[in-house]
Amino acid sequence: MTCSSPLTSAPPAEPRRSSTRSVPDWAPFDILVHVVGGSHSPSGGFAALSDEQWPAELNLNLLAAVRDRGLLPAMIAARSGAVVHISSIQRHMPLFEATLGYAAAKAALTTYSKGLANEVGPAGIRVNTIAPGFVQTDGANGLIDRISGSAGVSRDAALQQIMDSLGGIPLGRPAQPGDTAELVAFLVSDRTRSITGAEYVLDGGTLPTT
Repeated sequence: MTCSSPLTSAPPAEPRRSSTRSVPDWAPFDILVHVVGGSHSPSGGFAALSDEQWPAELNLNLLAAVRDRGLLPAMIAARSGAVVHISSIQRHMPLFEATLGYAAAKAALTTYSKGLANEVGPAGIRVNTIAPGFVQTDGANGLIDRISGSAGVSRDAALQQIMDSLGGIPLGRPAQPGDTAELVAFLVSDRTRSITGAEYVLDGGTLPTT
């Protein structure tokens, strides 16, 4: 059985309840994909983030995944399983003026994922991360529409503005949600049974190579 993690942004007292509620006691599962993420903080850099907004960013983008630990004992008992965490290329190139808290939380998520992979690997559980760049989700389409309307330019021109703000996308287009889904399907399949603790960047070449 596959479990796609719910929006487990519950307070710390709720981890066991929110984890066990998503999977019936009788239903064994061997795949966990954690897709929670986002930012609700204002732009303006570090000074714009309040003491309340920092915990909110960490809770949604890091601690929600940490609370999935309530689902791991079943995998450990079965000595089999695959976990995928969705991180972000912002862990490498934080947009400090807009989403600093989000970027910091995703960096922490990637580190947590690597440590978890090392810990549960001997039990036969694989843990990997995917770091998407600009993905043309419904939310991204809304941003394109807003830029198009406010600047009086075409949607194509608005899309180009967003890609330019990232330093360009060598492929010339953003990824689609289905691209991430395809990579998830690959990472949880037996074709990657020897891969764990790895990060897969899905950004059309946005990040410069080193």
